[in-house]
Order: sequence, then C-alpha cells, then structure tokens
Amino acid sequence: MRTNTNLYWIINILFLIGLFGAGSLVITEFTIGNGCPKFGAVPACLIILICFILPFVSHLFKKWNLIYFIFTAIAALIALVASIMQLVDKAECPKTDSGIPMCYISLLIFTSLIILKKIQLQYPNSK
Repeated sequence: MRTNTNLYWIINILFLIGLFGAGSLVITEFTIGNGCPKFGAVPACLIILICFILPFVSHLFKKWNLIYFIFTAIAALIALVASIMQLVDKAECPKTDSGIPMCYISLLIFTSLIILKKIQLQYPNSK
C-alpha cells in the first residue's frame, strides 16, 4: 500500500477523533453551558469544531490546501495558547474523563494534521 494512501487515512482518523471530541463539547456547551471557555460570546470549542470541519472537507476533496493550512494553524495556535494558559494556571481547559486537558490533545492533533499533510503533499507518489 502506498505511503500517501496511509497518510490520507491517518489524517482522516485524526479528523474524526477531533470532530467527535469538539462536537461533543459543542453539544455540552449548547445544552448545559460552561462546556468550554469563550472568546467574547463565542465558545472556543465551536471555533475549534469549525477548524476541524473546513480542513476535513478540504482534505476529503483533495482541494483548497490553503484553507486546510489556515484553519489547522488557527486551531493549533488557539490550542497552544490554551495549553500554555492551562500550564500556568491562568485558564482551565475542559478535561477528558481521565483528566487530560483537551487543549493538549487539540494541540497534538492539529500539529499532527499540519505535519502529516505537509509530508503528504511533499511526497505525492511515494510507495
């Protein structure tokens, strides 16, 4: 199987994990409230969900790489700032059931998405 095909599916899996996590936070935010921090009146988890949806569509259609990188970079930056604020006790990120701050996971996923897509685009026909 081609490396490029493997990367394509690994990226899909990361998107699905992210969509599920961010989507569940958005549902919690709109049904219960206080599911995630806010930027003004906009829940951060909604911004992150949008930053998963748009690049995922770009990835599936194999077009609009600029949109892919813009939105994954925005989300990675948000996750980086949130992670730093979590580390210095200036903010509280939502946590998984096991107690891991989700901003750490988001940072890992978005950084991985950027790196993997860059590799995929750099070596389009690798085996």
